[in-house]
Amino acid sequence: MGNFIPKPYRTEQVSIRLDTDLLAQVEAAANQYNMSRNAFINECIRYAMANMAEPPENGKA
Repeated sequence: MGNFIPKPYRTEQVSIRLDTDLLAQVEAAANQYNMSRNAFINECIRYAMANMAEPPENGKA
């Protein structure tokens, strides 16, 4: 069996406000995937950032 080598993760604590209904959806989804709310939100943000459309040339949506 290999040795366990813990790796440090760089994190920074931030505070966000979520709509009550959205928070309930996040909680439910995180529970379905057996993840912490924090880990689930991080995965969602990573996915959104990787799959975001390029902004229009003129900078307007």
